[in-house]
Amino acid sequence: MDHRDFGLSETQRDMRAMARDFVEREVVPYAREWDRREAVDPGIPGRLGELGFLGLTLPEEYGGVPADMLSYVLATEELGRGDSSVRGIVSVSLGLVAKTIAAHGSTEQKERWLPRLAAGEALGCFGLTEPGTGSDAGSLRTRARREGGDWIIDGAKMFITNGTVAQVALTFARTGEKAVTAFLVPTDAPGFTATPVHGKLGLRGQATAELAFDSVRVPDSARLGEVGRGLGIALGTLSRGRISVAAGAVGLAQGALDAAVRYTTEREQFGKPVASFQLVQELLAESEVEIRAARLLTHQVARMADAGASPKEYATEASVAKYHAGETAVKVSNNCLQTFGGYGYIDEYPAGKYLRDARVLTLYEGTSQIQKLLIGRALTGIDAM
Repeated sequence: MDHRDFGLSETQRDMRAMARDFVEREVVPYAREWDRREAVDPGIPGRLGELGFLGLTLPEEYGGVPADMLSYVLATEELGRGDSSVRGIVSVSLGLVAKTIAAHGSTEQKERWLPRLAAGEALGCFGLTEPGTGSDAGSLRTRARREGGDWIIDGAKMFITNGTVAQVALTFARTGEKAVTAFLVPTDAPGFTATPVHGKLGLRGQATAELAFDSVRVPDSARLGEVGRGLGIALGTLSRGRISVAAGAVGLAQGALDAAVRYTTEREQFGKPVASFQLVQELLAESEVEIRAARLLTHQVARMADAGASPKEYATEASVAKYHAGETAVKVSNNCLQTFGGYGYIDEYPAGKYLRDARVLTLYEGTSQIQKLLIGRALTGIDAM
C-alpha cells in the first residue's frame, strides 16, 4: 500500500485517483506548452467543472459535489503536481470565491453564482490585494459609497488570479474609516477593466490581472454579508485558502521529486546512474522527508476542518501548514533541479518550471513572514512589530 493511503477512506482514495488520472491525461502533456505561451487551455475550466473539481464541498442543491475538506486537499495536491496554474484556477474560483458565497451569500446570490461556478461555466476571482497593500489587508484604498440603493466602487486591485477570465470578482472595499465590505461584482459591469499581468517568474499559464474599478455601480443585492464585516470574511476565507495552497505546494514538491527520481535513475555519468551517487541520494532523501512532513501538516488541518472546526479555530494550523509546505516546495524543487545539472536550467525538462512556480507559494495568501507572525502571536498572545 502507498504510504499516502494511510488513514484515507475508499471515497478519498477514489477522489485522488480521479484527479491523478485527469492530471496525467489532460495537464502533464501540455504544461510546458501552456507555460511558454502564458495561457492554460481555455477549455480546462469546463473540464474541471464536468469532473466536479470546481464543485467540491459545495451544496448539492447548487450543483456542488459532496466531499470533505480532505478529499478537496487530495484533489488539489494532484492538480498542483501537474501544473500550479491549473491548481490555481480551482483554489481561487472554488476555494476563495464559491466557498465564500456558500458560507456568506444570500439565497439569491447562491442561486445566481454557485451552479455556474461549480460547472466551470463561470470563474471567480478574489479582489483583495492592491498595488499598495499586499500583506496589509486592513489598509485598502478601494472604496465603495452608497448612492440610493446602489454602491459605487472606485479603486484598483493587483496580482488577481483568474482576473481576465472571471465572470465575478469577490471585491473588498472600504465603506467607512475602519469598515471593509465585500461585494460580488460582475466583471461585465461598466467601469470594470482587467489588464493582464505578463512577464511573471512562474505561474505563467495562470491568468493574472490588475483590476480597475472606475465608478462601478452595483446594487445592494451584490453586497456579500453585512456592511463593515468584509475584513472578517476575507481573513476567514484566507484561512481556508491556505489549506488549498499548502496542498498545492505538497503536490508541486512531489512532482519535482518524481521528475528527479526518474531522471537520476535513467541518466548515466561515469558509467553509473546519477542516482547511484551518495550526494544525489541525499538530495532526494531530504526532499522525501520534507514532503511527507508537509503533507501530514496539511492533512491535519483538513481533518480539523472536517471535524467541525471553524476557520478561526484552525487558523494557526493553516498558517503552519501553508508556511512549511510553501517553503518545502521551494527547497525541494531547488534540490531536484540540482540533480538535473545543466538540463534543469532549460525548459525542455520540468525542473525549472517547478522551481519558478514554487517561489510564489511563499508570497501569496500571506507571505512566509506573515505566517510566522501569525504563529508567533498565537504562541505568545503578543502582536510583533
